[in-house]
Amino acid sequence: MASKVSRDTLYEGVSGILENSLKKKRGFLETVELQIGLKNYDPQKDKRFSGTVKLKHIPRPKMKVCILGDQQHCDEAKANGVEFMDAEALKKLNKNKKLVKKLAKSYDAFLASESLIKQIPRLLGPGLNKAGKFPALLSHQESMIGRSRRSSPP
Repeated sequence: MASKVSRDTLYEGVSGILENSLKKKRGFLETVELQIGLKNYDPQKDKRFSGTVKLKHIPRPKMKVCILGDQQHCDEAKANGVEFMDAEALKKLNKNKKLVKKLAKSYDAFLASESLIKQIPRLLGPGLNKAGKFPALLSHQESMIGRSRRSSPP
């Protein structure tokens, strides 16, 4: 059901939540999720709105990202202290379901080089996809550090 919510009502609701969270501290990070639906717009057919948004505050500062990369990305990851795996390391997992599941659990997200992303299903099987952690594309034109900080698939 679609409803129109005024800006004032939205701000009032969020400020109420923030005030309440200060009164009663919780032992976990509280978040607010806002979903916006556009009238007469089908995201399957119309791709006008696609991309990523850089948030003012980092939503998950302790997020662990692993780069599945070609030689250039692996060198860049090593220089920046980001964890990485190359094609040889992925081949060593040998499609072993338990090892792929363990890999998926040990990281919050994955970024993969263009050359390697097509090989991932063949190298690892369906494990990362089942875990909902199939890698996002990392091109050579964009900054690895900027991307790994906001790495959630578009």
